[in-house]
Amino acid sequence: MRAVNHYTLAEMQPGLTESFTVTVTEEMMDAFARLTGDVSPIHVDEAYARGRGYKGRVVYGMLGGSLFSTLAGVYLPGEHCLLHGVECRFARPIFIGDTLTVTGTVTDVSEFAAEAQIKAVITNQDGKQVTRGILKAGLAK
Repeated sequence: MRAVNHYTLAEMQPGLTESFTVTVTEEMMDAFARLTGDVSPIHVDEAYARGRGYKGRVVYGMLGGSLFSTLAGVYLPGEHCLLHGVECRFARPIFIGDTLTVTGTVTDVSEFAAEAQIKAVITNQDGKQVTRGILKAGLAK
């Protein structure tokens, strides 16, 4: 298990960047389906997804988006974070076997609100952006 970063509000400066990489597995997809109850055939039925013109089961957009929780809670800022908000945009489909790089960059810090804004981007192994977002990370003063 990876050690959790512990940036404080004072250390959160615009331009600070952290990233990590993860490969999406079939087990992740199946666990997400069990947790959420989302059994849409585009996510759980290989033949259906191929029939719709995709190369295989389409990964849940929110499975990709959930990696923003890992970004905030483990990498940037880490242990002192309580997410106040996440805004997600799904740019391209993700597929089982894709290797994703999740990157966050601090864009703004509010001492008053004890909050950092983080621009988050997920790219696949081909360098194509699949998900982007804005995170509002609350930090203890």
